Amino acid sequence: MGLKRDSKGNLAEVNPLRSRKGSVYKKGTNEPFKISRSKFSSFLDCKRCFYLDRVKGLKEPGMPGWSLNVAVDELLKKEFDLLRSQKKPHPIFKKHNLNFIPFQHEELDNWRNSLSGGISYLDKDTNLEIHGGVDDIWYDLDKEELVVVDYKAQSSNAKVETKAYLESIFHQGYKIQMDIYVHILRKMGFKVSDTSYFYVCNGEKSFDNFEGKLNFTITLVPYVTDTSWVEGNISDMKKTLELDKVPEINKSCEKCMYLEAGKELI
Repeated sequence: MGLKRDSKGNLAEVNPLRSRKGSVYKKGTNEPFKISRSKFSSFLDCKRCFYLDRVKGLKEPGMPGWSLNVAVDELLKKEFDLLRSQKKPHPIFKKHNLNFIPFQHEELDNWRNSLSGGISYLDKDTNLEIHGGVDDIWYDLDKEELVVVDYKAQSSNAKVETKAYLESIFHQGYKIQMDIYVHILRKMGFKVSDTSYFYVCNGEKSFDNFEGKLNFTITLVPYVTDTSWVEGNISDMKKTLELDKVPEINKSCEKCMYLEAGKELI
């Protein structure tokens, strides 16, 4: 959050409402309505905020991108794309005794673009199109199935260990993200492994100086996905979109409580 400025750096008026028609749901419509993976997660967090956004068109305050994370993602994609073109395994596959290669598909670049593309399918029962951008997909040569991968860049003093990483309250959204990606790819007709992987790059802070470089320790964290909850929540999401009234305040939602406290103080 912050002040909005134009291209010349001058303060500009903020429009808190969405202007693009396709981003606001019209109740009773027969047109497919797109729901991104991130908006699906927003629905799971708070139905009220989701409704205000998707039905009323109230935009959440913007957040700046995480430049270092983006840089790590782009470099990893280049690294795996080189091996993809050569149809060779990555060294980390050999390290973990995985008979994998990076998956090659003509639509892969589009699948990785969460803004203008992504993996997607239309849920016929609700007419909601669920979509999202994956970081990468590997291919299990033994089982002949796709393996969903998500790159994660962080900097922690603690060693990355599978159990602690997956149980962290800060990583529950990561698992939801993976569940949704696996669900979408299966709906697209692909055979997809239950096990996905977080490719965790942990920036080391133990060195005495910087010297213009940041060293990372790489850890592969396997996660056994669970997609059983997804379809039921898509149905609930549709019901929420069709509500005549805004859902009740979620007292565990910081945004809800911030807005309510502001009303009382004015």
